[in-house]
Amino acid sequence: MSQPEMQPGGPARGEGDSPEGYGGDLTGRPFPLGDWGEPAQRLDELYRWVESNALRTAEWYLSDRVWKRRCARALRVGTALGAVVGAALPLLGRWEWGYVSLLVAAACVIGDRYFGLTSGWMRDVATAQAVQRRLQALQFDWASESVREVLGPAEGTASEAAERCLGVLRRFAEDVTELVRAETADWMVEFRSGSAPLVLQSTLPPPPRTDAPPSPGRFPLPPGTRPNMPRQRPPEPR
Repeated sequence: MSQPEMQPGGPARGEGDSPEGYGGDLTGRPFPLGDWGEPAQRLDELYRWVESNALRTAEWYLSDRVWKRRCARALRVGTALGAVVGAALPLLGRWEWGYVSLLVAAACVIGDRYFGLTSGWMRDVATAQAVQRRLQALQFDWASESVREVLGPAEGTASEAAERCLGVLRRFAEDVTELVRAETADWMVEFRSGSAPLVLQSTLPPPPRTDAPPSPGRFPLPPGTRPNMPRQRPPEPR
C-alpha cells in the first residue's frame, strides 16, 4: 500500500469556504466525513477544514476589532477635546462650561474603560496575529510531512504516516481553540474586575476605620531602647 501523498500547496479553501460566508460568531462546523479508502484525499480534506477554521477565526477577530477601535478613538478624541476646552474656558470666564467639558472628558474615559473598547481591540489584534502565526507553522509542518513522503525514503507504513498527519492537524486545532479560550478568559476577567468595581466604587460608602485604640497604661518607647523583661524567680532547691 502506498504512502498517502499530501498536497499543502493546493487551494486552501474551496468554493463557499470563505470566512466571510459564515455567521457573526465563532460557531463550530461539522467534522467532514469522507472515505478512508483514499487516505491522501481524506487527509487533504481534513487539512482544508482545519485551515478554513483558523482563517475564519482570525477573520472574526480582525472584523471585531474594527468597530471597537473606531469607538475607542472617538472616545479618546472626546477626552482630549474635553480636557483642553475645560482648561481653556475658565480663562475666558466661562467656569460653568469648563466644568461641563471636564465632565465630558471624564465620561469618555469611564466609557472606554467600562466597555473595554481599547483593551478589546488590542486583544482582538493579538489573538488574530497568534492564530496566523500558528497557521503559518502548520503550513510548514504539513509541507515537511509531504516532502518526507515524496523524497523518501518513507518511514513506516501508510497508517503510521496518516497517524502523524492527523497528529499535526489535531495539535493545531487544539492550539487555536486554546488561543480563543485564553482571549475569552481575559475578557471575562476584565469585565469582572473593570466594570463592576467601577460601579461599586461610586455607590458603596467607604469602609469604617478599624484602628484599635492604644491600651491604657501603655506608652510607646523611644527609639533605640529595649523593653525591660520581667525577671523570673530562680527555682527553690529541694
